[in-house]
Amino acid sequence: MAKTTAAKILPLKKLLTLRELWRWEGRTVVFTNGVYDILHAGHVKLLEKAKDQGDLLVVGINSDSSVRLLEKAPGRPVNNWRDRAEVIASLGCVAAVVGFREQTPERLMSRLRPDIQVKGGDYKPKDLPEGKYAGRVVIVPLKKGYSTSALIKRMQDKRRLAVS
Repeated sequence: MAKTTAAKILPLKKLLTLRELWRWEGRTVVFTNGVYDILHAGHVKLLEKAKDQGDLLVVGINSDSSVRLLEKAPGRPVNNWRDRAEVIASLGCVAAVVGFREQTPERLMSRLRPDIQVKGGDYKPKDLPEGKYAGRVVIVPLKKGYSTSALIKRMQDKRRLAVS
């Protein structure tokens, strides 16, 4: 029986317990992270490619305060952490979702120790200090033309045109 969406959203302590079980079972744990403010096809493609790297995909999602530290844009995140976590957890390729408050998942990964870290093609392994806590780092190409910031800008431009 498949896990419910809510059951996939885990506190770190529970995730670490599961991680030990998965390690004992010999399962490959893949980790990726992001803001996932407005889910789009680029996110879905990256998450599916990440899952293809192993048995279980764990997704770290920046807390609302962490997103503001990243200075993505004024008013971000658009959706609060719980809503973003529920959307990501609803995807079949995702085994677990966990939050983190820092700008990078370095502290989280130092505890989780995934077998593989996956990031999108806008990153290079040398730009990922947290990568030292994974067995290996895999960079996957991004789906061209997809960006949450660009999507928000297009929506704002369309709204301006409609109001004019």
